[in-house]
Amino acid sequence: MSYPNHVPLVETTRGPIVESIHYGSIAICDPTGKLLASVGDPDAVIYLRSSSKPFQILPLVELGGMERFGLTDRELAVMCASHSGTDEHVRVIEGIQRKLGVNTDDLLCGVHPPSDAKTAERMFEHHETITPLRHNCSGKHTGMLAQAILQGFDKEDYINPQHPLQQRVIRTFSEMTGVPVEQILLGVDGCSAPVFAIPLRAAAFAFARLADPSLLPEPRRSALARIFHAMTSHPDMVSGPDTFDTSLMTAGHGRILTKGGAEGYQAAAVLPTNGKPAYGITLKIADGDLSERDGKTSRIAHEGGGRARSTAMVEVLRELGALDENQLKELAPYLPRPQYNWRHIQVGEIRPAFKLDL
Repeated sequence: MSYPNHVPLVETTRGPIVESIHYGSIAICDPTGKLLASVGDPDAVIYLRSSSKPFQILPLVELGGMERFGLTDRELAVMCASHSGTDEHVRVIEGIQRKLGVNTDDLLCGVHPPSDAKTAERMFEHHETITPLRHNCSGKHTGMLAQAILQGFDKEDYINPQHPLQQRVIRTFSEMTGVPVEQILLGVDGCSAPVFAIPLRAAAFAFARLADPSLLPEPRRSALARIFHAMTSHPDMVSGPDTFDTSLMTAGHGRILTKGGAEGYQAAAVLPTNGKPAYGITLKIADGDLSERDGKTSRIAHEGGGRARSTAMVEVLRELGALDENQLKELAPYLPRPQYNWRHIQVGEIRPAFKLDL
């Protein structure tokens, strides 16, 4: 087995030495597919995990599903989400399901506790039942049910790769990334739906087109623009409180879309501005990324929020000039920063270990 040629992306120090190194790779493309910059191995074939959600919902939008079911942009955002299981996320998804005529029992995503700590603690203290609606992929699965109903497909076993719904999804993903269907490697995601592995640069190409779909025909062009607007206008739906995706999109003021995936994957789409093209950015942290300890609590790395991928992504955006000084101040928790122990004594720092060759 051959391994990608990953390089150091993020390092942590303790005292005078580098104690830990997170290796990985980065690819940055424009909407024509040109590789503008890379670090490590841009041709590494990696599973996007939940970073593929904006493209998995694309058939619903371009086939008129938003209008057919009377869905809102806030509802579209949660169908692209790895949400943290708050009551508001559940409320919005229940609203979608009422419009579709489906319910929680139709979901095939499984069950896990909410990743939002406050919600999880409250549910535990009050002995509240955890249902599939709290699963971070319940919005995506509800969106897949919507696609099945819209196209007249059976909604049973909708996650089977051979189901006509999933066949359409993978064709759409192929068209967006430029990778032939037969070259896309399939796996099973944590939520049991199909998951796709392609080169980092191909995924970055797709995210650049999400930011600037002007070279694509209708209805795809308008569908991608609506997905971008929905996610960036409702960042709280895409992830949740105190998460990287929500924080970055909030600071981005509608110009930056980001979507994390499990095992250290992070993607972003940046609108064109000031003569610069749209950017699609993908990165992979080779070790799957870790939780970050801030000296008071230990947080489980939510999809799109481990210490390495968030640090690397903000550094990429900083070097590209996509963030101004005020935005960087908002994103201070992801910049080079002190590392503390349990008594909140500074013991080192967390910092990027790369520079882009622009």
